[in-house]
Amino acid sequence: MTGEDALPPEFSLIARHFRPLAGPGALDLRDDAAVLAPPAGRELVLTADAMVGGVHFLPDDPPDLVGRKLLRVNLSDLAAKGATPLGYLMTVSTPRDTPDDWFAGFAAGLAQDQTAYGVFLLGGDTTSTPGPISLSLTLIGHVAAGQAVHRFGARPGDGIFVTGTIGDGALGLAVATGRLADATGHLLDRYRLPRPRIGLVLAGVASAGMDVSDGLVQDLGHICRASGVVAEIEVGLVPLSEPARRAGADWLETCLTGGDDYELLLAVPPGREAALSAAAEASGMAVTRIGGFHAGEARVIVRGPGGKPLALKKGGWSHF
Repeated sequence: MTGEDALPPEFSLIARHFRPLAGPGALDLRDDAAVLAPPAGRELVLTADAMVGGVHFLPDDPPDLVGRKLLRVNLSDLAAKGATPLGYLMTVSTPRDTPDDWFAGFAAGLAQDQTAYGVFLLGGDTTSTPGPISLSLTLIGHVAAGQAVHRFGARPGDGIFVTGTIGDGALGLAVATGRLADATGHLLDRYRLPRPRIGLVLAGVASAGMDVSDGLVQDLGHICRASGVVAEIEVGLVPLSEPARRAGADWLETCLTGGDDYELLLAVPPGREAALSAAAEASGMAVTRIGGFHAGEARVIVRGPGGKPLALKKGGWSHF
């Protein structure tokens, strides 16, 4: 036998579907590790996220969108750091009876977004599992030395800003599971395919930040604890898409706490708000001020109409 036919099944699968995704440093996926040279004068930024079938995506989700979502949720973490993506390592664990068409679709989705975001596969691992499909991706990016944005750094007087709209992903899951109708398809699309805000210049603009993955209120609480401040937001200022508004008031708490937004949550000093607006306009992104940080014991206050604090059943998504 010669070529692909001579390879063990695992390596044949890698050659068919993943070797075409490999970039510089991956050694054509023929070795045990990648060799990567970071750009001169830059610091590396690394992030990892896992996705499990039935938890982070549904069994009937198209495999190309599963691949794209896996890459994009990691890209969102880099966007929150103000980093430029470079390459990624990936682990794919699937049941033995997973059809080859699934791998083909999954790889095709990754290829599409690799082109869109200028990132390449560096290596990883493939295994079988008796359970659901389990995927893990470690993304490597780079940022100018000392310019990465952190969760800590928010100060009293800073404004609280978000990109895009909040709640679409969580409502999209409700659409996917038959609990909510959306004739536009917008909400389901936002659940299946996040929009990482890569390219928004944050260095010298944001004093703190992170992406919104586990719910606006919960993730804002992470910044509060890391920075030692109080966050106060107004529900009426939180940007909602038109389909989210049409869902009605019964879904408002889901929008605030449901997660899967993958928008950026930023602390910005008053003197830098104009710079944020200019950066957002240059990158074609919408940013909205939804509140501010104050001195006090770390917590999040959500104010409804008339300024009355809202009592929420939970702050956001929990993995445990």
